[in-house]
Amino acid sequence: VGLISKRLAEVAVDMPPDQRRRRLEILSGTALNSKLIANYKDLFAPMVVDAVIALDPLLLDLKLVGVKKVPGGSVTDSFFVQGVAFKKTFSYAGFEQMTKSFDNAKVLCLNVELELKSEKENAEVRISDPDDYQSIVDAEWKIIYDKLALCVECGANVVLSKLPIGDLATQYFADRGLFCAGRVEAGDLGRVCKATGAVIQTSVQDMDRPGVLGLCAHFEEKQVGGERYNVFTGCPAAKTATIVLRGGSEQFIEESHRSIHDALMIAKRGAGDSRVVGGGGAVEMELSRYLRVEGLKCDGKDQLVLCAVAKALEVIPTQLAQNSGFDPTDILNALRKKHLDADGLWYGVDCDNEGIQDTLEKEIWEPALNKANSLLAACEAACVILKIDETVRNPRSQDPGAAAGGQTLQQQHARTSQAMGGRGMAGMMGRGGRGVRRLK
Repeated sequence: VGLISKRLAEVAVDMPPDQRRRRLEILSGTALNSKLIANYKDLFAPMVVDAVIALDPLLLDLKLVGVKKVPGGSVTDSFFVQGVAFKKTFSYAGFEQMTKSFDNAKVLCLNVELELKSEKENAEVRISDPDDYQSIVDAEWKIIYDKLALCVECGANVVLSKLPIGDLATQYFADRGLFCAGRVEAGDLGRVCKATGAVIQTSVQDMDRPGVLGLCAHFEEKQVGGERYNVFTGCPAAKTATIVLRGGSEQFIEESHRSIHDALMIAKRGAGDSRVVGGGGAVEMELSRYLRVEGLKCDGKDQLVLCAVAKALEVIPTQLAQNSGFDPTDILNALRKKHLDADGLWYGVDCDNEGIQDTLEKEIWEPALNKANSLLAACEAACVILKIDETVRNPRSQDPGAAAGGQTLQQQHARTSQAMGGRGMAGMMGRGGRGVRRLK
């Protein structure tokens, strides 16, 4: 592990800071090369880089990057939102009358239920005068109206809540030119707070103090495919982003989501470390050559270990050649020969044209930090396996004919035959030859 880390540190290329965005796009494109959406990497690689750059550079929390999947349309209809976008939640009557677009919107995020609730089954109210019942009903209505009035008085244009917003509140906000949405998922509401700077309120009191409302340059509810989406853009405190994926089938969208996730992870690593190495099996071949040279300098078992690791590293270019339909023996021999030359450091498999190429020059890059972590994990896994002295196994599970009683099928047949007298059905029927003995 020490030799691998040392050689990686020596050969890794430190890219200049002014090429940060271009470097991240190349890394993301390399991650998408082997995916289903490889033909659209020019569309998705900039999206991935925009999403990572939008995050807090100290945290780079990918949970704040939302990926929404909308079936229908073309994959080229996918788009990036510098902010938050989430699917329209369940709405009550009066929702159609709401204002669906705001400029310089003020956002209020709540964890408060804004609807009339029926009493529990075990609730009990005792009154001495029938007229008192009306006062109880009026008190319930006064409480809900006071909550709604406080939401309007705080100056918000958009009201979001984790809990339901009923038909009364929906109509109330619509009459006053506000937009509201209840039952917003916790993840979506958290991203809204990160983007707009809003703070989730658990009470409607004291909402006029500074720092409660969030701000965004533009809010709009727009049609995306067959769904309606709430989109917040131009957020001054934006530390989050959203990628909306489109596609003709759910299977294609799911595969696109997995591909985007891989690219996001690579871009995250690249954003934290500016060093890169050549892909296409180039760095593995260079490490393999280096370990072989170092292994021949050792005596005893260390030489065998280093040569075994060097051989294992050649699996990566071999597999790349096989996946491309090439003869892995020819490709591997060509790489071994090239890496002995002074200018063959970054030569790897050319998956487009059968042969080898300088992957660093062709902009097939991988983050050096990611490569170091992968090789370290592989070495640790090999060490764990080699440290196993004994294995515990269940004998019954090793025998496909084993039964619940611990006997194989052949043992069960032998036991049954013995119970029949040792001669199968004839043993059960006695020695009278064929047929069944007559009853006397």
